[in-house]
Amino acid sequence: MNIRSLTRSDGAVIGAAVLLFIASFLAFFKADECTENCTVNSWEPALFPLLPTVTLAALIAAALIAVGRMLPGDRKVAGLGLAQWGTALAVFVGWAALWSMFANVLPDPEGRNLNQGLDLGVGAWLTLVGGLLMAVFALLGNSVAALRAPLVPAPAPQAPNPYGPGPQAGGYGYPGGPQPGQPQGGYGYPGGPQPGQPQPGQPQPGQPQPYGGGQPMQQQPAPMGGGAPAPDPAFQPFWFAVPVARPLFPEDGSPGPVAELAPGTWYLAVEQRGQALVAQTQDGRRGVLQDTSGIQRG
Repeated sequence: MNIRSLTRSDGAVIGAAVLLFIASFLAFFKADECTENCTVNSWEPALFPLLPTVTLAALIAAALIAVGRMLPGDRKVAGLGLAQWGTALAVFVGWAALWSMFANVLPDPEGRNLNQGLDLGVGAWLTLVGGLLMAVFALLGNSVAALRAPLVPAPAPQAPNPYGPGPQAGGYGYPGGPQPGQPQGGYGYPGGPQPGQPQPGQPQPGQPQPYGGGQPMQQQPAPMGGGAPAPDPAFQPFWFAVPVARPLFPEDGSPGPVAELAPGTWYLAVEQRGQALVAQTQDGRRGVLQDTSGIQRG
């Protein structure tokens, strides 16, 4: 489970559920013409079914949305994803909270008429606010760009890289590489190449060109015959991060994912196949990232 997969709307839905839980312990109704036990909250049998239709349903809705967002893959129940079930339940919570404000009958076990002078307490108003907020944020979470943003933003890349030296290790700005104004280790410097020896990074006859970074991705046409796209021979590896959790599929085309790329972590793109990338995870696993939209290049 990856908490970085939660969006701002998910955080708002969870906050609304917490507000409804707190409101359930506060006075929903308060009667003026009594001397003791003048208030009643959502946990009292007199207000049934307010507790299961609002408070408990809100907690379940928030849990479904959060778990559905953090779990890898698309878990479905009866044809709908967990987040979809949570959204539908959140809308029901808002509807039930709205109608709870019109309940003005409070039975009294002692036979007293408490409905005269019966007022709504702070718990009732917080229930209305929390229920409506939950319904609104659950509905607009997938349509408003500001609400689709990650709840916990991805951190900036830090050195040293968890994968070790990057594809441009030894260049300017990389850990262990030469810095501006420092000798480059050329001829005559200690540790530099000597006459007759190949210079570091210089391609030799019969050897493939070394990879570098910073070049834009180029889309390659699919090979004749309808097979998988051919690797781009001019591709240069680079580091990237994904905006949301995305599956990494096997290179042989199998449907089951081999790993999940999480936001806030930098991965190495080692090959390009059409619009897809072949990425390498921290533990050395490789797979195809089919959805490359919105990735952040390092």
